[in-house]
Amino acid sequence: MQLPFDNSYARLPERFFSRLAPEPVSQPGPIRVNRPLAEFLGIDADWLGSGEGTEVVAGNRVPEGADPIATVYAGHQFGSWNPQLGDGRALLLGEVIGADGKRYDIQLKGSGRTPYSRMGDGRAPLGPVIREYVVSEAMYALGIPTTRSLAAVTTGDPVYRESALPGGVLARVASSHIRFGTFQFFSSRQDNEALQLLVDHSIERHYPESGDSDNRALALLQQVVARQAALVARWQLVGFIHGVMNTDNMLISGETIDYGPCAFMDDFNAETVYSSIDHGGRYAYQNQPGIAHWNLACFAQTLLPLLDSDENAAVELAQSSIDRFPELFLDAHQSGMGLKLGLTLEGDEDEALVQDLLSVMSESAADFTLTFRALTDRTAAQPGTATVADIFELPDLFSPWLERFEQRAARESQFAGNRREIMSRANPVFIPRNHLVEEAIRAAEDEGDFSVFERLVERLEKPFEYDADDARFALPPRPEQVVRQTFCGT
Repeated sequence: MQLPFDNSYARLPERFFSRLAPEPVSQPGPIRVNRPLAEFLGIDADWLGSGEGTEVVAGNRVPEGADPIATVYAGHQFGSWNPQLGDGRALLLGEVIGADGKRYDIQLKGSGRTPYSRMGDGRAPLGPVIREYVVSEAMYALGIPTTRSLAAVTTGDPVYRESALPGGVLARVASSHIRFGTFQFFSSRQDNEALQLLVDHSIERHYPESGDSDNRALALLQQVVARQAALVARWQLVGFIHGVMNTDNMLISGETIDYGPCAFMDDFNAETVYSSIDHGGRYAYQNQPGIAHWNLACFAQTLLPLLDSDENAAVELAQSSIDRFPELFLDAHQSGMGLKLGLTLEGDEDEALVQDLLSVMSESAADFTLTFRALTDRTAAQPGTATVADIFELPDLFSPWLERFEQRAARESQFAGNRREIMSRANPVFIPRNHLVEEAIRAAEDEGDFSVFERLVERLEKPFEYDADDARFALPPRPEQVVRQTFCGT
C-alpha cells in the first residue's frame, strides 16, 4: 500500500535534517493499531495491522512516498544549554493530510541510530512505548492537545539499559515536530535565513491566520505564547506532570510531546515530582507554569533578529509578548477551575475558594482526580446514576470548606439543571494512573501479555463516563502499588 504522503518539512534545506533509513529489526510483531486515527489519516487500518504494515512501523520497510529524515535541534535541558541535540532515536517518515485538511507528521520512535544519537543505541524499550501509547491517547480523550499514537510493534530484539529489555517501536503522530529547540539550533549559529524559513513554514502550517501579518515573527511568538498558556493550564487542571519540560520538548504547535518520565498525580501535593532524573524538582507540578514562561523567553530570544532590526525595539517586542503569559495562563486556569467546580458565574471569593480547596487537598493528601469527581457527584444526579461514592469519600477536613462551597454554589441556581453535566465534562474519573500503566508494562515485558495494555487503553477512551464495573481503574493505588518514579527509556 502507498501511504498518502505529502512531505513539506523535507523540502526545507538539508541543514534542517539528515536523510537516512530506519534500522531493521529481527522479528517485528504487532501490538496495537489505532484504527480511528489511521482512518482519519487516510490509512487502511487492516493493512497497518498486517505483516507489511508491521514491517513499516518497525522500520524494516520504507513505504513508497516516504522521505525518512532525522531532524536537528538544540535545547535547554534542565536549564543547561546543549547546542546539538536532534532526533536520536526517531525518524520522520513523512506527512499526510488528515480528514480535517490539516497536515500531520508520522514519526517512528525507536527506529535506530541517527547522526544525533549521541552515543545512544537509537532504540526504545517496550515499556516506554507502552507508556507513551497509553498516556498520549488518554490525553487526547481528555481533550488536551497532544501528539498521538498510531501503532506500536515489538522488535524481537533486546534493548540494553540497566538490564536487557524487550524492544519496541511507536508510530507517533503530531501536527509537526517543530520545537522551541529547532529555533534555538539555528539561532545559536546566527543562521537568520533558516530562522526566517522556520517562521514562514510554522505560520503556514500552524497559524495561517497570521500569514498576512506585517511582522510574522511577532505574530508567531504571540500565537505560541497563547497556545502554551492554554496547554499548561490544562495540564494543571488534570494533575498531569510532564517531567522533562526542556525547550526541546516544547512544540510550537502547542501539543504535548515526550511521554517519558511523566505521570498523573494521585494524592495532591504541589511539589510532586515523578521523573527519576529530576533530582532538584525543577519540573514539579507547581513549577510547570513558571518553567513554560522561562521556555517561552528562550524561544522569544531566537526571534530577536527577525522582530526588528533595532535590537532594543526587538527586545521590547519580545518582552511584551512573553509578559502576557501569566495573565493568559491564569485566565485559562481560573476558567477551567470554574468548570470543574460548576461555577459559571464570576464571584469575588472564587479564587480564595479554589486556593483553600487545594490547601485542604494537600493537608489531607486527598486524591486529586477523585476529589473533583466527588464534588461533581454531590450535585443533583439522575436516579440510578453510578457515582464514585462507593470507592471514595471526601476526608472530614473538607467539612468547613464544603459549607462555603455549597453557599457559593447556591448562587448558580439558574444553572442547577446542568451543573452536574458541566462538572462531569470537566472532571474525569478514569486517568492513566501510574500503577495501572506499570501493571500493563510488567505484563507486556515479563509475560508477553498485551491484554492488560489493551484493556487499559480501551477504558481510558471514555474518561468522563463512570462505570462501577470498572471501579478498579478509578481507584488510587494501594500502598504497595504506589509508583514514585518514572523513567525516560533512553
